[in-house]
Amino acid sequence: MPKEIFEVTRERFHLLDRNQYIVQGTWPKEAKMEACLDDRKLKTTVKKVEMVSALERFKDPDLMRGEQITAVLEMPDSLKEFKKLVIYADQPDKRTVWFSISASELEKKRDKPQVYFEEEKVQQGMVRLRGWAIAPTSVEIRIFDENKKPLAAEIQRTDRVDVDQLYEELENPEKTGFFTEVTNVSGKCLYVVFKAGDKKTIKIVPLRKIEVLAKKVDKYAKKGIRYWKSQGGAALAGKIISKVKTASTREIPYQKWITRHLPGKAELEKQRRTKLKYSPKISIVVPLYKTPEKYLRRLVESVQEQTYSNWELCLSDGSGADSPVAGILKQLAASDKRIKVIPHDSALQISENTNSAIEAATGDFIAFADHDDELTPHALFECVKALNDHSGTLVVYSDEDKMSMDGHKFFQPHFKPDYNPDLLCTVNYICHLFVVSRKVIDQVGMLRKEFDGAQDYDFIFRCVEAVKDEEIYHVPKILYHWRCHEDSTAENPESKTYAFEAGRRAVQEHYNRTGIQAKVLDGEFLGLYRTEFIRDHNPLISIIIPNKDHIDDLKRCMDSIDQKSTYQNYEYVIVENNSTDPATFEYYKKLEAENEKVHVVYWDGVFNYSAINNYGASFARGEYFLLLNNDTEIINPNCLEELLGYCMRSDVGAVGARLYYEDDTIQHAGVVIGFGGIAGHCFVLQPRGTTGYCHRIICAQDYSAVTAACMMVKRTAFEEVGGLSEELQVAFNDIDFCMKLRKAGYLIVYNPYAELYHYESKSRGLEDTPEKVARFNREISVFEKRWPDILRNGDPYYNPNLTLKSQDFSLKRI
Repeated sequence: MPKEIFEVTRERFHLLDRNQYIVQGTWPKEAKMEACLDDRKLKTTVKKVEMVSALERFKDPDLMRGEQITAVLEMPDSLKEFKKLVIYADQPDKRTVWFSISASELEKKRDKPQVYFEEEKVQQGMVRLRGWAIAPTSVEIRIFDENKKPLAAEIQRTDRVDVDQLYEELENPEKTGFFTEVTNVSGKCLYVVFKAGDKKTIKIVPLRKIEVLAKKVDKYAKKGIRYWKSQGGAALAGKIISKVKTASTREIPYQKWITRHLPGKAELEKQRRTKLKYSPKISIVVPLYKTPEKYLRRLVESVQEQTYSNWELCLSDGSGADSPVAGILKQLAASDKRIKVIPHDSALQISENTNSAIEAATGDFIAFADHDDELTPHALFECVKALNDHSGTLVVYSDEDKMSMDGHKFFQPHFKPDYNPDLLCTVNYICHLFVVSRKVIDQVGMLRKEFDGAQDYDFIFRCVEAVKDEEIYHVPKILYHWRCHEDSTAENPESKTYAFEAGRRAVQEHYNRTGIQAKVLDGEFLGLYRTEFIRDHNPLISIIIPNKDHIDDLKRCMDSIDQKSTYQNYEYVIVENNSTDPATFEYYKKLEAENEKVHVVYWDGVFNYSAINNYGASFARGEYFLLLNNDTEIINPNCLEELLGYCMRSDVGAVGARLYYEDDTIQHAGVVIGFGGIAGHCFVLQPRGTTGYCHRIICAQDYSAVTAACMMVKRTAFEEVGGLSEELQVAFNDIDFCMKLRKAGYLIVYNPYAELYHYESKSRGLEDTPEKVARFNREISVFEKRWPDILRNGDPYYNPNLTLKSQDFSLKRI
């Protein structure tokens, strides 16, 4: 794996103290910092940055040997006599330059509005600019042509919670984000002037192709130099070659991906002409509260642009007396008879506001939207199409993404699995777009104000409890754009901690209603939850371990359980198979003599993993079996309890664990059918501590399968499906077993809080002979014949928009 890159990601002057220069970035742990202006050492304060949100962790998950730090350097009043600032990282074995900048560049930045361009696009006479600007006073933005004549350009200003958090020295800064599109431009360049009081920053935007290209080349050259300095020349050459080789298969940025996957004009027109056999009325209910006019109008426009026309829009205005949107709402209602407005004399909280809209709705199905978000134009069509294609469906939900405040940038798509009850108890993954039958609402009731902040989460639980799993349908398409702004937990989890406490209570109430004894705890990040199940007894667990020689591995495996496990009611069934070392058999005798929990049984046939485990199970006395490889080692003392908690539920057949290789990278975090052509483990080789796509590594959830390297299964379920299939001697037998359990109606759960090391494949050799290869191919054929539907239609716990060519849940290549 490449070495970790330690570099500066942000640097700036303090807005209120011109002598403070602030540097943030990834810093090598244990290193000491020394900052020098030429030969002058500067006073430096370094502190570790505590990430404020899951969003930040999601962006930067791989900080393993480094840490995020903020360094504050005390600078002199004048920099004119100096040439260069250099920051060194002093480690025991070396001293490296972490960051350097010329004194003249520093002087240019000081006392000026601080500006950052996130998007600078020049195309066919159009310039699109997006970014942020901040200063102690308000920043005016103006654009000039090459002759320095002002251009008439509409510049949208937006709230940027991330920028506000970065510049924490300012209280209540004005809108710091900006977006503009300037059309009919010509000449060599544009000047973008950011002015705050008598101070200004000027950015030059080149317009000619060769200069635009040169700017891009310069950007990538600087990036390449940084990589070369940290990784070396050979690594840089390898990276370039890899980029070239994978150009056709490499994941593209989501912004490009989504524009190619949203339906075009022809497809939208085709949908408008389509006559669906079942055409229910969809009522879209929206609670309003002092909604900014431009966002409200865009929401309404996005509904009016729907290709499915049998809808009504119910807008409940909870702004109270003197509502700032009353006039707009009157106009909207007069312009379209499908728009209903419900005014209120007093301000309403979110649940009662939404309920008011539901009460006014007359639709067969109710769809929920927030007051500043947008639907894609095919959203309702896709939902109604699902109702036609899957009769009996009562609940529909879709994939979603996030949208910038100006509505032009889309990011962080959430491509969801089909209905996944255990993932839902970990996080509200369903969220938007959510559509439910009015009959279900009449049965379960509307939103409850005691869950405000997570009222939708509580409502979703009550809806899914009232229907059968097969009556819930997931549309695997982006149908909803979630606008991110400063008051929304979509962007700033810390801003609504009460919402996450309400969410925890929503999960707890779900368990209480369904008769499951459990305690819900906060997860690793705000918005994630962890379940501890409460047992009414401590059943016997039979730990079945096949073993061939390798007594050191077996000893380490058993010692880890005997010495660490807080759960004590277990027995070992060691299935000896074809050992040749006499010391192995002596060790077995010693084990049985010294440990009353150990029972060794002897398998005399050829190696057949399925038959060996089935044989071991026939000697087991426990209510629960733990199929365990001899080359594993438990990490957390409550590992068995974590597995048992889920497995004791009546709807669960088997439970798997989070497994690591010896080098602390992921070996197993669930299985997806289709990876590698048949099936594969999720998030393989990702460093320990990372959380994966949408934090799936650390979320308890249902999968189609888990590995039998560590799999707990209830005895009755094991016997019901006939154990492991002995036609599958080596490969895919655990996947096939899980598929049989699922066919019998059981869930397969991955629990990330049961953690083990797996010192992979020491117990048997690789497929390195013609005979082994032939057997492997036969077993592939057996699996394909048994489970053609899931191989053809895709794994319901994955998503068709994600690739099968890697296990990292990245976008499918176009």
